[in-house]
Amino acid sequence: MTDFLPVSKGDMEKRGLSSLDFIIVTGDAYVDHPSFGTAIISRVLESKGYTVGIIAQPDWTSTADFTRLGRPNLGFLVNSGNLDSMVAHYTVAKKLRSADSYSPGGVMGKRPDRAVIVYCNRIREAYKDIPLIIGGLEASLRRFAHYDYWSDSVRRSILVDSGADLVIYGMGERQVVQIAKLLSRNIPIASIDKIAGTCVLRNERPQEDAVSCPSFELVKKDKKEYAAACKIQYDEHDPIRGKTVIQPHSLKFLVCYPPAMPLSTEELDEVYGLPYQRAYHPMYEKEGGIPAIKEVEFSIVSSRGCFGGCNFCSLAFHQGRMVTSRSHKSIIKEAEEFTKNPEFKGYISDVGGPTANFRIPSCKKQLKEGMCKDRACLT
Repeated sequence: MTDFLPVSKGDMEKRGLSSLDFIIVTGDAYVDHPSFGTAIISRVLESKGYTVGIIAQPDWTSTADFTRLGRPNLGFLVNSGNLDSMVAHYTVAKKLRSADSYSPGGVMGKRPDRAVIVYCNRIREAYKDIPLIIGGLEASLRRFAHYDYWSDSVRRSILVDSGADLVIYGMGERQVVQIAKLLSRNIPIASIDKIAGTCVLRNERPQEDAVSCPSFELVKKDKKEYAAACKIQYDEHDPIRGKTVIQPHSLKFLVCYPPAMPLSTEELDEVYGLPYQRAYHPMYEKEGGIPAIKEVEFSIVSSRGCFGGCNFCSLAFHQGRMVTSRSHKSIIKEAEEFTKNPEFKGYISDVGGPTANFRIPSCKKQLKEGMCKDRACLT
């Protein structure tokens, strides 16, 4: 299919669908462009034969919007959007922002604070034991006990507060396909385990080779314990040499498996070659469209990952420090597709990725042994 994915029962009927395999609930408006995580995950699942619907910026004051596409066959996938919802809503001075680039017409108020938690609570209210998987920046960067600037406190893992079954952290294409295959074979979500790039909550400490980091209770009351926990989490954030990290939360155990391997050049080419509309859904036209598309409509993502590992940046903790790139052929093909768009004026706004002009790994050793544990590539 080369149309937008279903956002209503009417769209489902046009496709001859009585139900969907997955429903993605997101805090952003629906933009089918590869700069938006919802678009990538939905198109990847579609390419593997799964049916996917989108519930964008639902009314969180009741369950009505969360049930408009019916009960999914396999589960719900929830994210806050391209940004953490608190960052999207507030300035560093904790003042409410005046505009939201990811909402129709730039209008504020289309998503709740702590969107992942709120959405999950509503889904649980409507569907009880439905498989519920969270991902995206908000879920990924809050997967462990973490300092929350907005409340000036240490909060529990978002997996605990949301009531979700599983966190997909980082770039989630590999993980979501693996999980979809297991769910389609009727494997219970509670039995899905040991998938790289995921976190789960267990009643007992897993008997496996793992590293323990200070518990939520310890990091909440002791800054040194918090620092020790962060160091362990960063040290083990490597897809090759990293170990499972376990963090106790009261009587439960947060189990964070090592990151998924970055996509290869061939896999990146496949992901960015999927049939994105590269536009916001036409239902937003009367509201003035989605401002965020203006910056990326004619931009090209050429790489992922950043070996900088800068202290002020969370990128290495999300995409990882290992750089992978698309092929020149894939990039040129995407540029050629721009010429078919009547809005294209001949200018490509940028070709790049998180790590600026670096397009290859910083050394060959890391491809076999992982990134150096106590060294930074740039120093």
